Amino acid sequence: MTITHKIYAPATVSMTDLRRASIADIVSDSPVAVLNHNKPAAYLLSANYYEALLDQVENIELSKIVRERRGGKTVKVSLDDL
Repeated sequence: MTITHKIYAPATVSMTDLRRASIADIVSDSPVAVLNHNKPAAYLLSANYYEALLDQVENIELSKIVRERRGGKTVKVSLDDL
């Protein structure tokens, strides 16, 4: 029986190759799946990619707040009052 594993990265690296190489040489602008016995064990993300991912999570959370507050009580304000 063959068991397959979905890999959520465009590139992969084996644990053996990871031990032999520098992480800086392996990490790119997209995720890299680290395989252990041909199964995904971890994902490596560059700092830029991780920060962009956190920004996306924050935007999703803010969007939820906006949707929850939509249709609530409003107050008219003129620009001069600001």
